[in-house]
Amino acid sequence: MAAPDTQSTSPAYGASVDSNISPANATTVCTWDGKQELDDETWKPLASYAYQGPAELTTGPGPIDRDILHMVRRLSVEEKIGQMTQIQVGLIIDCNGELNETAVEYWLDKWKVGSFLESPGNHNGRYSWYSPQKFAEFTDKVQEIALRRGSKIPVIWGLDSVRGANYVKGATIFPAGIATAATFDPQFAFDAGRIAAKDSRAAGTHWAFAPVLDLAVNKLWSRTYENFGEDPYLSSQMARLSIQGFQGNYKQDRSRVAACLKHFIGYGYPFDGSDRGNRHIAPHELLEYYVPPFKAAIDAGSATAMESYGVVNGEAVMLSHYYLEQLLRRQLGFEGMLVTDWGEINSQANMYFTAKDVKQATRMALQQTSVDMSMVADDDSFGQATTELIKDGTISESRLDKSVARILQLKKDLGLFDHPFADKRLASTVGSQQDVEAARNTAREAITLLKNDRQVLPLKRSEKVLFVGPTLNSTRYMGGGWNVHWQGPSDADGDGVYQGFGDTVLQGIKSITGAAPEYLPGVDIDGNATIDIDRVVEAAKLADKVVVGLGEHTYAENLGNIGQLLLPEKQLELVSTIAEQAKKPVVVVLVQGRPRGLGSVVQQADAIVNAYLPGAYGGLPIAEILYGKTNPSGRLPVTYPATEAQASSTIWQPSYMDYSPQWPFGFGLGYSKITYSNVTVSHAQLRLNQPVTVKVAVTNHGPFAQKESVQLYSRQQYRAGYAPDLYRLRKFAKVMLNVNETKTVEFVVEAEELAFWDRRLRKRVEPAPVTLTINPYTAKDVSAVVQLEADPHYVLDEADY
Repeated sequence: MAAPDTQSTSPAYGASVDSNISPANATTVCTWDGKQELDDETWKPLASYAYQGPAELTTGPGPIDRDILHMVRRLSVEEKIGQMTQIQVGLIIDCNGELNETAVEYWLDKWKVGSFLESPGNHNGRYSWYSPQKFAEFTDKVQEIALRRGSKIPVIWGLDSVRGANYVKGATIFPAGIATAATFDPQFAFDAGRIAAKDSRAAGTHWAFAPVLDLAVNKLWSRTYENFGEDPYLSSQMARLSIQGFQGNYKQDRSRVAACLKHFIGYGYPFDGSDRGNRHIAPHELLEYYVPPFKAAIDAGSATAMESYGVVNGEAVMLSHYYLEQLLRRQLGFEGMLVTDWGEINSQANMYFTAKDVKQATRMALQQTSVDMSMVADDDSFGQATTELIKDGTISESRLDKSVARILQLKKDLGLFDHPFADKRLASTVGSQQDVEAARNTAREAITLLKNDRQVLPLKRSEKVLFVGPTLNSTRYMGGGWNVHWQGPSDADGDGVYQGFGDTVLQGIKSITGAAPEYLPGVDIDGNATIDIDRVVEAAKLADKVVVGLGEHTYAENLGNIGQLLLPEKQLELVSTIAEQAKKPVVVVLVQGRPRGLGSVVQQADAIVNAYLPGAYGGLPIAEILYGKTNPSGRLPVTYPATEAQASSTIWQPSYMDYSPQWPFGFGLGYSKITYSNVTVSHAQLRLNQPVTVKVAVTNHGPFAQKESVQLYSRQQYRAGYAPDLYRLRKFAKVMLNVNETKTVEFVVEAEELAFWDRRLRKRVEPAPVTLTINPYTAKDVSAVVQLEADPHYVLDEADY
């Protein structure tokens, strides 16, 4: 989900929303100055608790129950339209930052709304970050009113719990999706989803707008960090476990939520890198690369889906019969509830100009797509337009019935008809040490060592180390966007908003060394100016080594648009000045949501660590990596560009194209020497229904124990009429190796996995030699060749367009 562009007619998250559409504020005496306060609710989280793991799962959405069909028939047209309407919480908050019950009654009585979304903290609520207790008081009161007013049907509350329940005070904020992908271990995606679900239910919300499954192709894109990287297979594996984490046995387990695969489809390849930019993606390439993660989420049982902002090949996704009916429903078999993104029906008229007005946009959305709920967000336009369309006979009531049935079935599956209120018992688990450790473990295995000349790392406790840079002394910069607030904590919030639910790199350093580290800021986060640079240089001259933390200010969506990948000039200048004048080994730690350009820092730094956005508890894991308490095992889930021209380079681009990035997809170093040998393939030929087994020996020569990501890629040597991929990730496994230990890793490869979509939208196999490579572009690169044999005219699958 997302807020509208600030240039549009709708307000963005955090903006003051005028609810004069109702008389709700008429009798309110405004006494509050509008400055948000810290929620003073305190509790002692349980150290640990029991939960259901991946084995206890049920299927996802399916046929509509008979009692739900009866309920739909009993509803009036107005009530049906209301169930299909979702509005944001700012419309029911008064000028004192409190719940406006009169406004709630207005929206339930007049418009019969069936769903609310968002956090009061994002919309002028009194508190900047609502505790589970106060959040639940808010949502429970709305639910109480819903049960006695309007349609008397429980509302479903949606929340962007994209990396933990990031809008709930004390909830563990996990590393961003790109960092989770860097672990190359989908279990971490499961952990983040499960804990996000529990903490969301503690706040009285039932629906997470996650996971984010767009491929991060254009690295300029401000939403790169939200996704599981650029690769279809890696993203698909993360998607599957993420859905299981969020939902589990969601039809019985009331600590789980409905997941929402998003954003369908093609959102991650904006032509110019700007959020919502037009995407030029050929239909067969869409099926080949962009669809698989969504297919994996659907197969895993995702209860809901969200359509994508903007246009693909000039066609509005929101109004597309092909994307939202033919592809999503018919070909991929999605049976769940489909919601629009924020104000996206209205945006057809006021942003993209793909409709004359809101009424026409509403008509096309209902006639041409299978959308079930409009995240109208800010007004009653959907209700008004749909009512008129029903009255004039343009839209049939039966069209509403299909959507309302799916919405009510979802509410039933989530237990809202039996237990509509927050489970107060869950609040005691929010912020549990068990959850914090799960987040830290994710960061430990995500952080990626990109350079380590002369074994500068790990640091020794006996060394005098100077720490410099704005990201080393900040929790919020490690969190990024979708962290406390949509855009992350404001400058006014600072780190104080966390109230202890987080750490910093400096705190992590102190916990390891036992002493407060020597620290100087050196430069501001926006890179506008260096800070006391002479003092930094003098201190650096007295140190054995210097660690410099660089990175990005918090951002989300269009407010994170950038014109170039290069980090701010003054940040890079800080490293250059230290390296040139102090002449001491320099370690650079990157805290960033996308792979930013480093200029001469690549050569000047002796070591470079990419921490991504490791979350509110990322400080200790970074410190552990720096001091060798943890051996880095993260691997890049995206191609790290060396130039602006490489912003959209991927590991799966055509093999004839130049691929010379700063660091390739899948790259990452550790502190130990790992070698690969004895690659064997069980058969010389690979045929349909006759898989082969690939084995490789992996040895750790020390000096530390290490987890190693073993990645298997295919590279077809030629493909008749179609340029083959440079490399396609087919399988991966992460193994733990003690010093001097060798393990044999096995992968099963099927010919069907090497099939591709052609421009006639047929999925087939072209015979040719195929090189199976382990960890290409590294010193561990080893390969074997098999002959792919198949009838090139045999069609495994086909799609209409």
